[in-house]
Amino acid sequence: MYYKINLSMHIFFTPDINTDFYTLSEEESRHCVKVLRMNVDEKVMLIDGRGKHYTAEIIDNHPKRCSVKVTDVVEKQNRKEYKLHIALAPTKNIARFETFLEKITEIGVDEIIPFVSRYSERKNIKPERLEKVIISATKQSKAFFKPEFHNLKNFNELINSDFNGEKFIAHCYDSDTKKHLKEVYEKRKDVLILIGPEGDFSEGEIQQAVSKGFTEVSLSDSRLRTETAGIVACQIIDFMNV
Repeated sequence: MYYKINLSMHIFFTPDINTDFYTLSEEESRHCVKVLRMNVDEKVMLIDGRGKHYTAEIIDNHPKRCSVKVTDVVEKQNRKEYKLHIALAPTKNIARFETFLEKITEIGVDEIIPFVSRYSERKNIKPERLEKVIISATKQSKAFFKPEFHNLKNFNELINSDFNGEKFIAHCYDSDTKKHLKEVYEKRKDVLILIGPEGDFSEGEIQQAVSKGFTEVSLSDSRLRTETAGIVACQIIDFMNV
């Protein structure tokens, strides 16, 4: 279903909105009033990341606590028929990981799980900064739902987590049993896809994942960078479910 959206309105993230009157966060207020120089009676769009878009009017353009009044609400009742979970080892160059987060948010993903494995070159992240990247991409793409971003996990914790759906691990090793993701994924099924670090998974990690019910897959005939592989995986699932 498609909704008519006023493309001229500026968009603000309001995750806890639940009444017709709302005060923007200090950060969003500053952006609205100081950067965009918006005034009383101007219209804005609010996105809660939980399925609703709001049209609102500014009633107090205070630079630290800008207040608005909701005049219209559009709600998307249901998410997709399936849930897409992507687990990816953060890249050494954090900007590349941020690009990955931005693009898969635009494509439409439900949960993002960063993890550390044997050959990971980055073993820590700043979740607050990365959450801002996801929020910005949610606003930019006018998405109804914001992806859930998990805390950093280790590989063993990840493969031993409960998941009721199809599970795949993408890697670059030669394998007689490995098939392309599009050949083995069943449409409309919840799916979790693991993408390893720049040095790929170790062979032992792949065997561990397979023993936990993961299926080995490829994503391309070319060798893809980690963040590219993650984007391609999400795009394949999205395209197959159109």
